[in-house]
Amino acid sequence: MSMLNNPEFNAAMQLDQLSVDELSKLPRYDRTQTYEWNYDHAPDAVELEVPPVAGTWRFCGLPVSSPLGIPAGPLLNSRWLLYYANLGFDVLVYKTVRSAYRACYPLPNLLPIGSNTMMTGAERGLPAADEMQGSWAVSFGMPSKSPVTWQADVERARKLLPREKILCVSVVGSIQPDWTIDQLADDYAMCAKWAAESGADVVEVNFSCPNVSTCDGQLYLNFQSAEIVAARVRESIGKTPLVVKIGHMTERDDVEQFLNAVATHVDGLAMTNSIAATVAAANGELLFDGTKRAICGTVTRFAAIKQIQLFSDALAARRKSLCLVGVGGAASAEDVRQFLQHGADAVHIATAAMINPAIALEIRRQL
Repeated sequence: MSMLNNPEFNAAMQLDQLSVDELSKLPRYDRTQTYEWNYDHAPDAVELEVPPVAGTWRFCGLPVSSPLGIPAGPLLNSRWLLYYANLGFDVLVYKTVRSAYRACYPLPNLLPIGSNTMMTGAERGLPAADEMQGSWAVSFGMPSKSPVTWQADVERARKLLPREKILCVSVVGSIQPDWTIDQLADDYAMCAKWAAESGADVVEVNFSCPNVSTCDGQLYLNFQSAEIVAARVRESIGKTPLVVKIGHMTERDDVEQFLNAVATHVDGLAMTNSIAATVAAANGELLFDGTKRAICGTVTRFAAIKQIQLFSDALAARRKSLCLVGVGGAASAEDVRQFLQHGADAVHIATAAMINPAIALEIRRQL
């Protein structure tokens, strides 16, 4: 069913052809406003012709029309998700949800970075900028609506999303001060089960968030704990495909240990969930109370491609197949090709899509 023929989308714009000027005016996330404001002011769906991508593509074993997707982040709710689905993205990752409500960090949530130097992970005091130059520091803290709200919204998303599009729901545990790893694993598993029952085609467990200091934000670096959580989630969701989202890794030994821990439990790995660094004002004062923030955008691309290659090589040596999702700095068809050539099965775009909602249309035409 066309979204325009669905009564819930009777306000959608009919756009048969978009000029360059019209494309530049497509709605996008407003970084000057709060997370809640952007949640409540999601754009209406647009309807337009989407160029096909040649080839046969699959995501975690499921057929899909292209390797293009959006990671957890820009898709705050079903309206944002359906908006980007009609703009050429085929794997839509619903923004990370929890077993209880969690408020967003205060503004700024997206702070432009005045650097175009590719990151390695050793950076400190990256300069803040007034205008977007391709990368920004991200500071949301993995907020979440209450389960009753997000479950109903996920159901709505799956109901309205075309069947050829894949709905992936990102979940994270919410560790408490006195919890054991088993209790955290149970919380992850409960969230994952709720997501699957609400209609998720794929569940993604977030093992990486540089903006939180508790272990749920760095779980991918604790191999034993990662194994416990991955196994518990797998048990809770049965045959629903499972993806683990991980942060920056550079050492082959760490990759091997991580694969030893989770490879038998999961269907895919999404990487790289940003690179952490401190951010400084023009006077040198460290922002965000001197704590690191997730840096996303073009400056992470080389590191993300290198990590995809690292995991691809490690899996090939094991004769093990997992869906590898490249995330980090892709902003052009050439960037997508680079990820695919280095072992990615899919490429998810966040920063470039938030700045230019039509980016997938441009990439599809060139692919």
